[in-house]
Amino acid sequence: MDEKRIAVVAIVIDEQSAAVEVNNVLHERNDIIIGRMGLPYRERGISLISVAVDASPDDISSLTGRLGRIEGVSVKAAISKK
Repeated sequence: MDEKRIAVVAIVIDEQSAAVEVNNVLHERNDIIIGRMGLPYRERGISLISVAVDASPDDISSLTGRLGRIEGVSVKAAISKK
C-alpha cells in the first residue's frame, strides 16, 4: 500500500446541476476527508469547493478522477511530498 499523503483538492462547479453528484462522491469518500470549504459565487453561477484529504496517492487520484468525469466540473489536486 502507498504511504498516505496530505492533499488539497480544488473543485470548480460550472454547472449547478452537477453539485448533487459532486456531493455524493465526497460523501462516499468521507473516510479520507479532513475538512472541506465551499464557496458559492452566485453572481457568476459557479461554486468553489476545497477539500483537504489524508490518503494514498492512488485514493487521491481515484477521487479526482471520479470528480473530473462529472459534466460541468473541473478538479485539481496539490499533494504533499511526504
